[in-house]
Amino acid sequence: MPDIDVLLEEVRRFEPSDSFRRSAGVRDSKIYEEAARDPEGFWARQAATLEWFTPWNRVLEWTPPHAKWFTGGTLNVAVNCVDRHLAMRRNKPALIWEGEPGDRRSVSYGQLSVEVNRCANALRNLGVRRGDRVAIYLPLIPEAAVAMLACARIGAIHSVVFGGFSPESLRDRINDARAKLLITADGGYRRGNLVPLKRNADRALDGCQTIERVLVVQRRPGVEDESATMKRGRDVWWHDVVAAAPADCPPERMDAEDVLYILYTSGTTGKPKGIVHTTGGYLTGVAATARLVFDLQENDVFWCTADVGWVTGHSYVVYGPLANGATCLMYEGAPDWPEKDRFWDLCERHGVTILYTAPTAIRAFMKWGDQYPARHDLSRLRLLGTVGEPINPEAWMWYLSLIHI
Repeated sequence: MPDIDVLLEEVRRFEPSDSFRRSAGVRDSKIYEEAARDPEGFWARQAATLEWFTPWNRVLEWTPPHAKWFTGGTLNVAVNCVDRHLAMRRNKPALIWEGEPGDRRSVSYGQLSVEVNRCANALRNLGVRRGDRVAIYLPLIPEAAVAMLACARIGAIHSVVFGGFSPESLRDRINDARAKLLITADGGYRRGNLVPLKRNADRALDGCQTIERVLVVQRRPGVEDESATMKRGRDVWWHDVVAAAPADCPPERMDAEDVLYILYTSGTTGKPKGIVHTTGGYLTGVAATARLVFDLQENDVFWCTADVGWVTGHSYVVYGPLANGATCLMYEGAPDWPEKDRFWDLCERHGVTILYTAPTAIRAFMKWGDQYPARHDLSRLRLLGTVGEPINPEAWMWYLSLIHI
């Protein structure tokens, strides 16, 4: 066996406790046998947990390497992530948000519905139509999720660009997608500094020919940022046009194979590549995995620490959890600001029960020291996950023993 395989070999298993198993949505391994025996039947049952306007004719059309899921079916992602929860969860928090400076907001499903509908109508008023591309360049604030869901509601295709990317990176992604509208903010916080997103966006737009309008979120309501200049006839403030829009926007009936979003690779190994994600198969997958893998239950507070600029953030900050009616925590800033216990402070204060973070972050926490999580009551955490790259056994054991109490 090659040396590298020996180093990666790990045979230890950690079974769930009896109490966890008794209350879990999936209690034994038969689900794997079921899925392997009849994959199309399995995924059809998962898709049936969503709300469809028109049922599908065929579960899967597989012509390698091309797959089409739930052909003939129509649905709307925003309906599944927002509307269908209003009867039973209107007052339940959908998003619990905290900014790096400590400002906080809680957005119920009822409030999220109003904001998504208003934003969708505002986008239509600004000329966005079904099939148009909308670029989103925002900090991790509730408006990012609202913008994504608003695009889904009207059948526009969103392309989220991580707020830490340069003007050149934003320009390249806008041009490749031929985006019609850009949603950005005057700024966003990172390690105590205000990142000038609008100024970066303006620099990017100097090399863009397709952007017709720019919708700008004021990160600090009522506080003008001198670095954010507005171009007359092109730029409008979110708080002006979204607040004035009607709170009822009929959803588009989207084919299961219609494009939901484009997300670009980082570009570290070459030119960024736009990865297309369609509607029915994608939502079925992330809704099912959020529910089954993370054992989502009604009273959970779910925190995926990824930014929505990455696919993990799309899937497990927005679409997967919200499709299940979950409560999600969103945090704007760095894990070590103003102190290295910020994550554990957030877990304690907001009652996080499921934590999903990256091995890179866990190794940083280990380096910083055990004293930081030890300051906080983490007893409500009941399930831990890691994402992004393989986790080394030492980091997992630290995560398990220090964090999962």
